[in-house]
Amino acid sequence: MVDPTMLSAVYDIIFDLANQGQFLTDLEIQNKFLLQYQAWIQATQLNSLSGLDKFSIAAFANGTTEGFDKFYLKNSRCRFRCFRGEYMYHQAAWRNYFPGWKHIEDEPLIAGDAVVLSMPFSDTGDIHSQSLAVLDQCDALGIPVLIDCAFFGICKGIEFNFDRPCVTDITFSLSKSFPVANLRIGMRLTRTDDDDSLLVHNKTNYNNRMACAVGSALLKTYTADYNVETWSATQLKFCQQLGVTPSKSVVFGLGGTDFVKYNRGGATNRLCFAKYLYSGILPSD
Repeated sequence: MVDPTMLSAVYDIIFDLANQGQFLTDLEIQNKFLLQYQAWIQATQLNSLSGLDKFSIAAFANGTTEGFDKFYLKNSRCRFRCFRGEYMYHQAAWRNYFPGWKHIEDEPLIAGDAVVLSMPFSDTGDIHSQSLAVLDQCDALGIPVLIDCAFFGICKGIEFNFDRPCVTDITFSLSKSFPVANLRIGMRLTRTDDDDSLLVHNKTNYNNRMACAVGSALLKTYTADYNVETWSATQLKFCQQLGVTPSKSVVFGLGGTDFVKYNRGGATNRLCFAKYLYSGILPSD
């Protein structure tokens, strides 16, 4: 999200923190951030998320990406699966080290698979139409599932219950909500403390305290619904201008055959407006 006003706020936060310096010696800053982040998520008025209270083990993570890597490690003997149009990082990570991976559309799920599912879905900004059916299969087959919520903070109208037996990991990140992608501010939620490597460096306070401090300041300043409330009118204007369908995630429009060049492997053609929302002007080409 390119918002100069928000970016200026981030600069001010970093400047103030650098001058104060207390965050470096604050042994509780990580835990305070994690509690604050969970409360921020639950305070949304535009979405209805349930079942997160069943995932009581929170860990700071370097964006959602570190949570992905730990899920791969814990399920390294599994065959990884995802929908077409899913976030490209998974395919990039699997192609060399887990070459047996398959798109969910290509073969039936079987015991011994492991599934990664973004919610909202990466290719549409909405819940994938087959998500619930896949989760039912994963429950029945004992397939572990990671739910990636990277788009939470830019979405509305999402109703989802995380409390499914198959769901083992849930990841969140502030990278889509705020211009802090390079600070890597994220969180992973799990049901149990299995003392994996992510929990080890959380337990030893071996994390990026600057990221925790910046994240905490942003969560105090902006609500989880701020981006949708601020940019929905511009998203709608862009969609009307282009003749596309507004996504439930405010930075996207979903186009038809005229926009096939933006296809990411799924059934939709996703247009991203993130660079243009602040100016309110789309590029001429």
